[in-house]
Amino acid sequence: MQNDTINMLPIQVLFGFSILAFIALVVMEKLKPYRRFTNKIDKASFVTNTTTFLFNNIILTILRATSLFFVAQQFSSHGLLSGLGNNPIKWLFAFLLYDLAIYAWHVTSHKYEFLWRFHKVHHSDKSFNASTGFRFHVIDLFLEILYKCAFVVIIGVDAYLVLAMEVIQSFFIFFHHSNISFDDEKRLSQYIITPHLHRTHHSTLRSEHDSNYGIVLAFWDKLFGTRKELVPEKIGLDILEAENFVQLFFLAFITERHIRKLLQMIPRGKKASG
Repeated sequence: MQNDTINMLPIQVLFGFSILAFIALVVMEKLKPYRRFTNKIDKASFVTNTTTFLFNNIILTILRATSLFFVAQQFSSHGLLSGLGNNPIKWLFAFLLYDLAIYAWHVTSHKYEFLWRFHKVHHSDKSFNASTGFRFHVIDLFLEILYKCAFVVIIGVDAYLVLAMEVIQSFFIFFHHSNISFDDEKRLSQYIITPHLHRTHHSTLRSEHDSNYGIVLAFWDKLFGTRKELVPEKIGLDILEAENFVQLFFLAFITERHIRKLLQMIPRGKKASG
């Protein structure tokens, strides 16, 4: 029990830092936003996103989802990095592989309709702000936890290390969703994902939002040819919308294909003959 407490302390410190960073980003957005949305859209976005965060955490806590990491750890002794000691070299390799794994998961969530039906909830925000980093469907999060457990087993890393990387990742998610801009942002975006890059990923156009999948490092998008640099005209989904938390939850069970089929069933008026 004492070792568990010691292992959790750095994670708790990182989590506290992440929350403080979120608050700072929200303040910066209010003082000098990059893009101005209407007060109605901004308020609906923040309330829906934070409510979703609370709901998701309650459900995942009830399911004891985090404990799955420690179950996975029991099978990680033969993973790729299991032979390395618990030192900075292992942490660096683990972080690089983890960031690549999340990049791959993100790409897959866009490519396959079953995963996209849950991931599109994140893209349904008509605003773009730090709280958008909370806007995920609970099933999307649960499936991602299972994927990360597979990472623990295959790579052979400590569950506490993955949880620490999770918290670091959450800071970057808040950061690159924030509605801010700053000097030398484009130069920084050569190395890490910034709001300048991730804003493109939230375009309503599929040809634009199927890009810039990175979470922390910008290298993966460059390597796999998925990087795009442009300013999207509109943010959110093209056909589907969700105005509140309840609509957001059920949005996962309605696809663009369903909407198009319904539209095709509606009779169209005959054009007046000249």
